[in-house]
Amino acid sequence: MNNLKYKRVLLKLSGEALCGKSGYGIDVDEAESIASRIKEVYDSGVQIAVVIGAGNLWRGKQGLERGMDRSTADYMGMLATVMNSMALMDALERIGVLTRVMSAIDMRAIAEPYIRRRAIRHLEKGRVVIFGAGTGNPFFSTDTAAALRASEIDADVVIKATKVDGVYDADPKKNSDAKKFDQLNYIEVLNRRLEVMDSTAITLCMENNLPILVLNLWDNHALMAALKGEKVGTLVSA
Repeated sequence: MNNLKYKRVLLKLSGEALCGKSGYGIDVDEAESIASRIKEVYDSGVQIAVVIGAGNLWRGKQGLERGMDRSTADYMGMLATVMNSMALMDALERIGVLTRVMSAIDMRAIAEPYIRRRAIRHLEKGRVVIFGAGTGNPFFSTDTAAALRASEIDADVVIKATKVDGVYDADPKKNSDAKKFDQLNYIEVLNRRLEVMDSTAITLCMENNLPILVLNLWDNHALMAALKGEKVGTLVSA
């Protein structure tokens, strides 16, 4: 572990990371693939927490377009994140990774209530902690939940897992001339309206001087290379 740049990280996953080729639901193979990457980090001795979205199960925008109450739509999304958290927990524990799901909404039968000091203690004891149910409040995204939890547990970095190798000035899948950024500061991300994380999450990271590293989790070597301090993806910092 002495050769690693980060000792405690928070990994932000989108819900779509679990859905596989179907584009919807939870694909067990995808959950196992993600779990194997997390295990590599776990085995290196790095403390790792996870926040996962819900886009594979529920998108509040669909409900809002039909007149659904915003709070109701957001709470449904929070519940979906707990389902994703449980699926990832199961995949991790089947390969020998001690895992705890902590929920911002009280549901003691299936997850521990989120308590900051208990979460840190789990990490110190060598357990992966998955934070479910977002912040527990409507009107906040799982990006903001990731920034909040990372700040609370004193993480060294937020790793935003995507399917591209960093942040570009345009969609690289649609524009072959898109330019990749190796490094950005928070204000540049906000001013350029780059889709790294939402503005609330970026601002929270900026206020707490918490760096964000955007990388391709599906590159087999990217995550461990990043932990070693190698130039991977795009780093957003002060």
